[in-house]
Amino acid sequence: MKLNNNDIRTKEVLDWKGLHLLHFQNSACSQKTRIFLNLKNISWKSKSINLVSNENYSDWFLGINPRAQVPVLIDDGHVHIESNDIIQHLEKRFPQPNLIPLKFKSDIPNLLKEEDNLHVDIRNISFRFLFGNNLRKKSNKLINKLRDDKGTILNKEDSHKNKILSFYKNLNNNNGITNDSIKSSVLKFKKKYDTFENNLNNNEYLLGDDISILDVAWFIYTHRLYLAGYPFDRLHPNVYIWYKKLIMKKEFKYEVREPMILKVIRTITKINDSFRSSSLIKIASI
Repeated sequence: MKLNNNDIRTKEVLDWKGLHLLHFQNSACSQKTRIFLNLKNISWKSKSINLVSNENYSDWFLGINPRAQVPVLIDDGHVHIESNDIIQHLEKRFPQPNLIPLKFKSDIPNLLKEEDNLHVDIRNISFRFLFGNNLRKKSNKLINKLRDDKGTILNKEDSHKNKILSFYKNLNNNNGITNDSIKSSVLKFKKKYDTFENNLNNNEYLLGDDISILDVAWFIYTHRLYLAGYPFDRLHPNVYIWYKKLIMKKEFKYEVREPMILKVIRTITKINDSFRSSSLIKIASI
């Protein structure tokens, strides 16, 4: 989604030349975008936004993206938000190598929408099993700041922001991600991966024998689910082979390297879950 200049309150970025990516190392959508840039061999300038210290809630960043989310692409002063929209923009801007097979060109927006519709579900699983459940809560001060921010999207009040606010309010009120939420989210993914399993019977990648934009999008979710304990090798062996093949590629592997602190948190969470019989497999009964 390309924002209007009137949406941008941090006016300095309107004068930035070239490609600039505002991103964070462990942000799933940032990882997706960086992998896409790698596969395209596109040169870009990096601006890290520290989500741990809530830099995305600063006035400077909210003046660029009032949703307080990364990544943001600034292309010669034009501001683009939402990772799937960004990578589709980049595909048009840099058509080679081609990552959208011609016969699927009209289908790609809907296929990426299916992935985007599960964003809250991957967030549920990430917060519960990878980020220590309660550690990524937002203070009421930050939630209220986002709620009261007057930023616009395409010159209109942003209804999408309510989804973000709802997630963090529920996280605070429910003392973390509930088991019911986890089970619902995992079963949604299982249904989708059952379809991919069949597709990969005859194809090397999700849309054929070449890597596509869809592989990039779904690799990130698959990686997070794998780290959370989802049993791809047992439930979806073709998907497991596909995932293992992609993570060995340098364009993918480097971008999803796990910071040591998160690895420690994930390990401690896994140990605690084993004592409580509250692993992803147990909760979702898969």
